[in-house]
Amino acid sequence: MKYGRLTTPLVRDGGELRSASWDEALDRAAAGFRKALDEDALTGVFSCSKATNELNFATQKFARVVLGTNNVDSCNRT
Repeated sequence: MKYGRLTTPLVRDGGELRSASWDEALDRAAAGFRKALDEDALTGVFSCSKATNELNFATQKFARVVLGTNNVDSCNRT
């Protein structure tokens, strides 16, 4: 079996992974975020110190605006 980089997203159906379109995979991810927010689940985001400043900014902006949380952390202090 040859292993390599995924070229299509995978979604889980009944415990099994199957290929899906990008639209379906993104819709499922959005539904998962929506469900967590509707249930008032504790949310937070962890970003990486090796990412660019722009990516870390976008991550914290997503957490604060979309998820409605100020719980943003990174490993920058190490």
